[in-house]
Amino acid sequence: MSETVSPAGKAPGRADAGGPDANRWKALVFIAIAQLMVVLDATIVNIALPSAQQDLGISDGNRQWVVTAYALAFGGLLLFGGRIADLWGRKRAFVVGLGGFALASALGGAATNEAMMFGARALQGAFGALLAPAALSLLAVMFTDGKERAKAFGIYGAIAGGGGAVGLILGGFLTEYLDWRWTFFVNIPFAVVAAAGAYFVIREPAGGRNRSPLDVPGVVLSTLGLVALVYGFTRAESEGWSDTVTIAMFVASAVLLAAFVAVEARVKAPLLPLRVITERNRGGVYLSLGLAIIAMFGLFLFLTYYLQVVKGYSPVKTGFAFLPMIAGMITGSTQIGTRLMTRVAPRLLMGPGFLVAAVGMLLLTQLEIGTSYAAVLLPGMLLLGLGMGTAFMPAMSLATLGVEPRDSGVASAMVNTSQQVGGAIGTALLNTIAASATTAYVADHIGGASGRAQQQLVQLQGQVQGYTSAIWFAVGILVAAAVIALTLINAGRPGATAVAGSSDAAAENEAAVPVAMH
Repeated sequence: MSETVSPAGKAPGRADAGGPDANRWKALVFIAIAQLMVVLDATIVNIALPSAQQDLGISDGNRQWVVTAYALAFGGLLLFGGRIADLWGRKRAFVVGLGGFALASALGGAATNEAMMFGARALQGAFGALLAPAALSLLAVMFTDGKERAKAFGIYGAIAGGGGAVGLILGGFLTEYLDWRWTFFVNIPFAVVAAAGAYFVIREPAGGRNRSPLDVPGVVLSTLGLVALVYGFTRAESEGWSDTVTIAMFVASAVLLAAFVAVEARVKAPLLPLRVITERNRGGVYLSLGLAIIAMFGLFLFLTYYLQVVKGYSPVKTGFAFLPMIAGMITGSTQIGTRLMTRVAPRLLMGPGFLVAAVGMLLLTQLEIGTSYAAVLLPGMLLLGLGMGTAFMPAMSLATLGVEPRDSGVASAMVNTSQQVGGAIGTALLNTIAASATTAYVADHIGGASGRAQQQLVQLQGQVQGYTSAIWFAVGILVAAAVIALTLINAGRPGATAVAGSSDAAAENEAAVPVAMH
């Protein structure tokens, strides 16, 4: 976020130019409600997915697009959304993002076929990409005192983190006792309350807009490149890795993203200044965190289907079954990560954190049709959440390490972009691996099954075989994330060295935490 300095020596975009905003704590309430809505949406839809798939006739090969369409639109447009918020004004972008998210949710709840559902999810992602950076930027400029800022972002992070658990349970209740469509409609009152509150309460500091011309070629190239990449992974599931169109998608993605890098190196006001991602520590964070999210997003999808389809859990019971993972994540983030972050180097939290998550994932490779929840699923999910939560906190603090103040916003957005794109790739890639393993298992064993009951058993065994095959890949991905964190990241513990642009950086990277939880 570029800022000019006023004669008084203060940046006009900072809230302290005229003293702190008297309504800042009220504003926090409405900003937190908006974030809660976004977090709820992520987990609610996972729980509702099996019911929605059945009602709308979505094939197994296409089901991940309910998750992927949102994640790709959100991740692909986050940098653009942050830039628009700087241009329009953060309050306006926030209110428009909420309105659009509510309309897209209404469209998803009213969906009559898979195309309408996928379109609604993509629209939700696009408006979420406008809403999230605007919310984070508003908090950063409204809370300028160090202690107040830490408290504000702590409250915001706790609400966002707890929202994941609320979403799982609320999603279960809505799906079981009303209808899966209410998992979309429930967003509307959240959005209306947050938008009305923001309109009347939030007073954005004047003079903080960045009026540089938009990098339109950068937006087009990055978005198309990412869409081609994820479509390539998705098509590989149904058509195979050697399919002509699959290969063409991967080639097109490589060309488009290379062109994006070339454009960013030349334009005066790039969407993503390359200096943000070429620094060793920030590059290590983006890469390791993106890999970890690839592993996690695929797992959420498999566990939802395993619990509901294979184990026969109701949606409500499925929601409660995920609670150990959420509890582990909140504990790792708020207790372990936060307490140790100022005492040890970040890589010594991130590397072991990813390895603990990998051990949890390793337990889940033992899944069978009759696997005990208490013996395997409970400890596996607890370790996974604990490890990821511990790794997330220092990763967020490194996101803007040494970054120039004018780049702190885009550096923070880049972390969220790597997470969302990682989620889209993870869902598509691991779903592809699972589907291939299931098909191979059923083809090998169906001949020996006599009678319908035996054939159904083979189908279920094939599904579980697919899930565990994909989870093995996820274990390897988490180990790779740990190795990258331990080798690339060499920063000392926070406070040991001076950080360029530290005041802006602190605000932005603290603000990044809630999106990470999402």
